[in-house]
Amino acid sequence: MTHKPSTFLIVGAGFSGAVVARELAEAGIASTVLDRRSHIAGNCHTERDPETGILLHRYGPHIFNTNLEDVWEYVNRFAEFGPFVNRVKATTSRGVFSLPVNLHTLNQFYGKTFSPAEAKAYLATRGDPSIDEARNFEEAALKHLGRDLYETFFRGYTRKQWGTDPRELPASVFQRLPIRFDYNDNYYDKTYQGIPSAGYTELIRRILDHPLIAVQLNTSYARALSNGFIHTVYTGAIDQFYEYCEGHLGYRTVYWDRETHSGDYQGVACMNYPEESIPWTRKVEHKHFAPWETHDQTVVFTEYSKESGEGDDLFYPKRLKADKERLAHYQILAQQEPRVTFLGRLGTYRYLDMDITIAEALALGKKLGHQLGQNGISGPEK
Repeated sequence: MTHKPSTFLIVGAGFSGAVVARELAEAGIASTVLDRRSHIAGNCHTERDPETGILLHRYGPHIFNTNLEDVWEYVNRFAEFGPFVNRVKATTSRGVFSLPVNLHTLNQFYGKTFSPAEAKAYLATRGDPSIDEARNFEEAALKHLGRDLYETFFRGYTRKQWGTDPRELPASVFQRLPIRFDYNDNYYDKTYQGIPSAGYTELIRRILDHPLIAVQLNTSYARALSNGFIHTVYTGAIDQFYEYCEGHLGYRTVYWDRETHSGDYQGVACMNYPEESIPWTRKVEHKHFAPWETHDQTVVFTEYSKESGEGDDLFYPKRLKADKERLAHYQILAQQEPRVTFLGRLGTYRYLDMDITIAEALALGKKLGHQLGQNGISGPEK
């Protein structure tokens, strides 16, 4: 295939790549978007199940949530969002509880009828007073929650999800988990929440639907593909781009067993299983992500977590000490690439929510479009 030198190459057809391509297109700059998979939308990919008609979140649940008004307005340009509140539950040997930990969880767990102030005061007595400054996830949980809540809801789940002892994770990981002293069981504390009624893949298809954007699927990236393009935006794994010359960055991957049932299987979209004796981390019932639809059957994915291996999809950057040291070496190499920009969760080796992914892609697309526009570079002549 031939391209004008003014054309961008964008590697990855998820949110990062699609949004950059759209911003460039709206600035009059053409791009080609490659993806190794047979579909667009990356890990946000949704598809209709041919057996049941249910819209499946093929790579795990994605609930759009943000406080960024400009990002919310942007995605609503391309999709109609149905309202959805993620009310996560946890099945334990002591019963089924609401997550994140909230006033209902605390009253049910301790068999009390606390007011918010009483619950806060009581929980303060359960924490470990010997821990002055928490050095890791476990110490942060013990300091603020005490051993009973930590071992019921967090220890086993963390070990299963991350494949490591909670003492090896930074305290900042625990600090991202809300503890509420009211009855709010909405998992996300964000202004705007919802799920595109036609699915994420259709949303991203509309973002990519522009005459200056070409999409090629089933195409793995190789350095030679950048020849003839003025710039490459790479949203794949940064260590893979450099052929792992500084070693592999650590990731966790997930996989699922599928079941089809009649009726309603668990009454909620996400049911966590935090106890370490149960091998899976959660069960996901997909029809609950679209409460505006009606289905006689139901599809349940039982989710497992494991260390990523060759050929696995990469989900969660581990970012342990050794990973951060390797990443620093890759970042030095990246700074020496004037014609390549690394973007997104894999390209920057950070866990990013969808809204931040979009915000960063919008900013980069605008920046590149402005720079090239100043240099008089545009897309191919019509």
